[in-house]
Amino acid sequence: MAVTVTGTMGGIKRLGLSGLAVLALALLVGGLAGNPARAQDGAGGANGSDEAETRMRFLRIGTGSTGGTYFPIGGLIANVISHPPGSRPCDKGGSCGVPGLIAVAQSTAGAVANVDAIATHTLDLGLAQADVAYWAYHGTGIYGDKGAVADLRAIAMLFPEALHVVVRADSDIQGIGDLAGKAVSVGEDGSGTQVDARIILAAHGLTEADLEPHFLRPGPSADRLARGELDAFFFVAAPPVDTVTQLARHTPVRLLPVGGEVARQVNESFPFLRPGRIPDSAYEGVPGVDTLTVGAVLVASASMDEDLAYGIARALWHPNQRALFERGHPAAGMMNIVDATQGLGIPLHAGAARYYFEQGGAEGVPPVARPTSDSPPVDPGAPAPLPDLPADGLPTVVADPAPKPAPKPAPKSKAAPKAAPTESGNASQ
Repeated sequence: MAVTVTGTMGGIKRLGLSGLAVLALALLVGGLAGNPARAQDGAGGANGSDEAETRMRFLRIGTGSTGGTYFPIGGLIANVISHPPGSRPCDKGGSCGVPGLIAVAQSTAGAVANVDAIATHTLDLGLAQADVAYWAYHGTGIYGDKGAVADLRAIAMLFPEALHVVVRADSDIQGIGDLAGKAVSVGEDGSGTQVDARIILAAHGLTEADLEPHFLRPGPSADRLARGELDAFFFVAAPPVDTVTQLARHTPVRLLPVGGEVARQVNESFPFLRPGRIPDSAYEGVPGVDTLTVGAVLVASASMDEDLAYGIARALWHPNQRALFERGHPAAGMMNIVDATQGLGIPLHAGAARYYFEQGGAEGVPPVARPTSDSPPVDPGAPAPLPDLPADGLPTVVADPAPKPAPKPAPKSKAAPKAAPTESGNASQ
């Protein structure tokens, strides 16, 4: 029983999953102190005590745009880890979440905003791209000026996200190099999408200054593309993305490929960006393309209670939850415990590490060292350090694989003036 909101905690605009009315009914029927339900395994909580079950706690999960992947996935996670007082026990078909926990998924500006909010303790959990999490933890790249978020910890690797570069089907833009002089949304300022867009542009010898850049959320980007006011937009999310799905239903669109030697060079310099593919089946009438992918990680602060982090990891991978994820979203259906500790790039939370240690070797789960109170943060399979970026996030290490012809004069764009302000609507991941 979880609540999904957009914006701040005070303004509930959208209810997801079981809804507020059902939640309120559960609280009224169960009461805050009477008849607490046994939760995750029908025999008490993570510490096996009834005290943990009777203490109601609220937890905030930072997601992303309402039209992207983070928001619906965050809603599913909120549902899975919640177990309000009075809920049916797990072994009787009820929630297998953390006893007494009510999780709330909030729409945010995406990965960077989520990490920053966890650093200031205004969010408890958040979804973030693995590269953003890595740079934040190490204080490099886009966090070179901000400083390291040394307390950032991982709960789980969730699923791969794909870079989308969307243009109209009748556009003369055939590749990333053709974006010079065009009106392009590179994502909301400070978003994970913007970080990756800059890397891809640099791999083709371009910067934002070579475009008519717009810093829009995906919803407004799609609207402007449909009206002919924008030539292209970047978006990083696990397909299918609702924004692109809805756009393709009324406006013929294409996806630009990012593959071959460029993808290889980008991966060599930025190991979190891996070659992948958006399949033909992702969007009706839109051919699939080679692209780059990056993992989505569920992150928290090291200050989160260890038993709570343990309970969240346990609820996330409880066998009873699998069907909910598979029905809820295609990206959630890709989530699996075998990959949960792989390619994180930041340390595991001690509570989550304790859970994975207990599961090590079962069903192909990679072993994790037993955490102790004096152990350093568990960092399984961390990749080699990434090359630093300048403070503004622009990479300098990726070269265009072939000499570029002299650019042709770009046709006049219908787009709004350069550096248009961010519009309200869906937030970028």
